[in-house]
Amino acid sequence: MNIHEYQAKELLSKYGVAVPRGFVAFSKDEAKTAAEKLGGSIWVVKSQIHAGGRGAGRFKNDPDGDGGVRLSRSVDEVAANAEKMLGQTLVTKQTGPAGKEVKRLYIEEGCDIARELYLSFLIDRATSRVTIMASTEGGMEIEEVAEETPEKILKAVIDPVEGFQAYQGRKLAFGLGLEGKQVGSAVKFMAAMYRAFTELDASIVEVNPLVVTGAGDVLALDAKMNFDSNALYRHKDVEAMRDPDEEDAKELEAAEHELNYIALDGSIGCMVNGAGLAMATMDIIKLYGAEPANFLDVGGGATKERVTAAFKIILSDENVEGILVNIFGGIMRCDVIAEGVIAAAREVELSVPLVVRLEGTNVDLGKKLMAESGLPIIAADNLADAAEKIVKAVKEAA
Repeated sequence: MNIHEYQAKELLSKYGVAVPRGFVAFSKDEAKTAAEKLGGSIWVVKSQIHAGGRGAGRFKNDPDGDGGVRLSRSVDEVAANAEKMLGQTLVTKQTGPAGKEVKRLYIEEGCDIARELYLSFLIDRATSRVTIMASTEGGMEIEEVAEETPEKILKAVIDPVEGFQAYQGRKLAFGLGLEGKQVGSAVKFMAAMYRAFTELDASIVEVNPLVVTGAGDVLALDAKMNFDSNALYRHKDVEAMRDPDEEDAKELEAAEHELNYIALDGSIGCMVNGAGLAMATMDIIKLYGAEPANFLDVGGGATKERVTAAFKIILSDENVEGILVNIFGGIMRCDVIAEGVIAAAREVELSVPLVVRLEGTNVDLGKKLMAESGLPIIAADNLADAAEKIVKAVKEAA
């Protein structure tokens, strides 16, 4: 689960991470009031969407104008910028061409930036340990740094028994070129980030940029946090920060039916039982020249109702031009899948090609149900046969 920048800063500050002062605003009047509360002579008006690259992004209604992060040198300018940004669609590298509507802003006090650095805590799957990544190239996407100047990325692997150690922080601080009191501030900063990461069951905590001010202070100028959804039951306060407007409506509906669904950009809808089989199904669709429209795992104990819901979610995607159902009936019975597919196809008035490959428990009964349904269901003998048939059927229907 993702949260907004202002929410991440709110959580991090509770653990002692230094952040600039700021207030969230949902209207230009709230933005103006926030600036007045903060005081000073310069403010930053930040679009709050679940995507990076906001500063370099552009609004659809003003592609040649300023980005989604704007400096303001008067309270009235804060209000004017807020009015221009709220309700508009911001397009960044991470949103894709569709962009995302800006429904809230973060009004933050200005900061005297001397240096911009990068710092994050994440789970390294290769070592199965929390790893710190740091770089002198703050403000840039870490993927670009890794590709162009990998030598500028510093790492420290944290032992799960010992936890974060001060010497690791000092080594990273020296590697970032920090000196004097900046080193101690950075170590304290990292220790606080580690506590937040572990105690909140985060999967990543990223500060980009981490800035050193003219006074030598270390601050999180931006913050991104992502959480392990399996642990949210332990963090009701974090779960309450979820913004449904920033999530795919189909994924939200899938979660209500206990389905594992992720929307993709292709045209072949997939319904599979088992994550591994779902990945293999998507791979073979690509092998035969098409792109999957989703990842959807109905699980091992799906009911007829859940299968019907899954089918409807797939068909609610306007990009879907065909559907491939691939079920191995171990715990999941093939006749239950068949009943769900038939019920859903009738209810939504199926208008795209449908290929179904069943194997396992009650497979003959499942095939019999589909054959006698009167629906234009294309049966497949194996996974390769299924992929070939759905790709061919979609091309012929185009």
